[in-house]
Amino acid sequence: MKIGFIGLGIMGHPMALHLKSAGHTLLVPDRASLKEEIRAQAEVLPDPAAIAAAAEVIILMVPDTPDVEAVLFGPKGVAEGLSPGKLVIDMSSISPTATKDFARRVNEKGCDYLDAPVSGGEVGAKQASLTIMVGGPQAAFDRALPLFQAMGKNITLVGEANGAGQTCKVANQIVVALTIEAVGEALVFASKAGADPAKVRQALMGGLATSRILELHGERMIKRTFEPGFRIALHQKDLNLALQSAKELGVALPNTASTQQLFSACAAAGGGQWDHSGLVQALEMLAAHKVSGS
Repeated sequence: MKIGFIGLGIMGHPMALHLKSAGHTLLVPDRASLKEEIRAQAEVLPDPAAIAAAAEVIILMVPDTPDVEAVLFGPKGVAEGLSPGKLVIDMSSISPTATKDFARRVNEKGCDYLDAPVSGGEVGAKQASLTIMVGGPQAAFDRALPLFQAMGKNITLVGEANGAGQTCKVANQIVVALTIEAVGEALVFASKAGADPAKVRQALMGGLATSRILELHGERMIKRTFEPGFRIALHQKDLNLALQSAKELGVALPNTASTQQLFSACAAAGGGQWDHSGLVQALEMLAAHKVSGS
């Protein structure tokens, strides 16, 4: 297929290259930040409208809801280049409510729309092992499945209504954030009590407390490696979506709210660009003790 890919950051860059490796033609917008590796393997077009006009499928992987809206409906946006029969796939993590509106506006142009946010971070993007959560019509999902399979492993059509994928991603981000917080609390507690946090983590990995977050982010906390990864500022955005959606639904998310405050404390200390495992540093400040003991 001719695939337009917009959003070539930490995640989008390797995702786009996996599509190229799978034999698809890659179309990307011209940007000063566009890396030579992409320029060498893609057709570079001036703007999203030109990409939409030339591509069969247009994939977005941008940071937030306003970014998706601007790429789709702003000047020289994707919508200007759409014609009936094309497929728009938003793989960003954005508002489920806004997603439904964006899908409606794209559908009015005779095109299909899938919301397909991902989980797995930079490692998953590089290894083509992302979890992909999809909302939208079955026929559109079937059409996109070979593309998803080039980028991920666990691919689920969560529901045939647009917004279902984004709702699932918000739920995912709640679980991830609260588990990072729990691992951080446990390691701060153990370290301040005089135990070796590396040995504590090793022991916990063999029991019911084991998780990918304990494995990966627990190690980051101990080794003080807080380069992203997945930035705290982006996880803040996702928890804002959770809390906003919860308010609309009349649902209480008390631990999500408290974890968001810890992310906010990190951001206030200049840590918005830390990996989200850096949340432990807010807990360390409250305990006046670092997990590493240094």
